[in-house]
Amino acid sequence: MADKNVIELIKALRERTGAGMMDCKRALEANGMDIEKSVDYLREKGIAKQARRANRTAAEGLTNVAICEKCGKAVILEINCETDFVSASDKFKSLVASVTDTLFEKEPKTIEEAKAITTQEFQDAALAVGEKLDFRRFAIVSKKPEEGFGSYIHMGGKISVVVVFAKADEEIAKPIAMHIAANNPLYVNLEDVPAADRAREKAIAEQEVKDDPKLMAKPDQVKAMIVERKVDKVLSQSCLALQPYLMDESESVGEFLKGKGNSVVSFVRYQVGDGIVKDPSQAN
Repeated sequence: MADKNVIELIKALRERTGAGMMDCKRALEANGMDIEKSVDYLREKGIAKQARRANRTAAEGLTNVAICEKCGKAVILEINCETDFVSASDKFKSLVASVTDTLFEKEPKTIEEAKAITTQEFQDAALAVGEKLDFRRFAIVSKKPEEGFGSYIHMGGKISVVVVFAKADEEIAKPIAMHIAANNPLYVNLEDVPAADRAREKAIAEQEVKDDPKLMAKPDQVKAMIVERKVDKVLSQSCLALQPYLMDESESVGEFLKGKGNSVVSFVRYQVGDGIVKDPSQAN
């Protein structure tokens, strides 16, 4: 009977914490078979373990996007872990879904605020999966009543996209989001390119023109025009409206949308680990 009671306690503790069977058994033995003390014990152990892993890189994980048509808002986020194995686990997926719901409910303004209100969720999940976890980024996207959302999640969460259209159109919402996922534009139109990005490309183009012996004899005004054309050509490749449309490359995305009487107001695209440099010596 005693053994049966121990098994039931282990089962209950596992359900509460997500910890492994042997960890639960040791926690109960260390705390006189007291469930509540064992929960605290395992959480403390999990936090300590997480602290030891603080210098490791969490470059795997999942993105997610969810839309609330009724409230006119969408949430997109990225949560990282150390390995693909953990990112595919039910516990990690549950964390991603839970944090998505929390963002809708609390609507934090900054990542620091978002991390503060999800601390317990992350501590519990870290205890369950045994890896460093990181809430990397999120956005809460709003739309006007006449506007429409589109979204797409690629490969179960490796890439997520949310799009705001000038007007709602279910027929084109997902295909345009899929195009953004596949082609990774940075801007909607050339006019949306930040001045700093244009200045960086202009400096490169000016150096190229300066170093081109065929252009040395050209008047400065002509060289300036060539520089601007070079800059526009490079930047247009990253502009959604100017990219060949994924579903029909005979026209640009902008041309396709114009034919539908629509346009893209804004979009957000998250790709897992984008820009994170992982230490090659880090073992999984």
